[in-house]
Amino acid sequence: MATGRQDVDRQDAETSTSIVATGAVASAQYGAVCWRRIGARLEVLLITSRETGRWVIPKGWPIAGMTPADSAAREAYEEAGVEGSPAATCIGLYGYDKAFDRASNAPSSRPCVVAVYPLQVKSLRDRFPERGQRRRKWFSPKKAARKVAEPELQGLLAGLEALLPEARGKAGKATAKLRSPAAKA
Repeated sequence: MATGRQDVDRQDAETSTSIVATGAVASAQYGAVCWRRIGARLEVLLITSRETGRWVIPKGWPIAGMTPADSAAREAYEEAGVEGSPAATCIGLYGYDKAFDRASNAPSSRPCVVAVYPLQVKSLRDRFPERGQRRRKWFSPKKAARKVAEPELQGLLAGLEALLPEARGKAGKATAKLRSPAAKA
């Protein structure tokens, strides 16, 4: 978790940011699908949630003054020690219920919609803010899809190869070659 002024910014963003979907109000969050290539093999980094130990992606509330992609990257650093480059384009959304402390008088959960940004991992830090509170592990996209609970996130992870910016760039170049007059000759 962040400290100081960032906590205030997160609280302000948390209470003021919402998405209306199917008549219900859901709070917006930003998440990072952290990925790398080992040779030709694509891998996805999952982390455990602090409360339940379920496998999840790093995600959190919008951070004032930061783009959604940069907010997702900050969460990836704080929760998993990830350093890397986030793509500016969201690759999909998924919903879940954010559980809160049941000891308080506040509602025990809140619906959230997470905008997901791919983040190419350059390095993993050994020391990061939530170290010791979470586990992190690399999976193939298909195995990662089986590990997470949210159906929409499962679909994003299972189809990740085609959603990555590098894959879209290659597909666009291949399509352009097919359409060019030189390609017909």
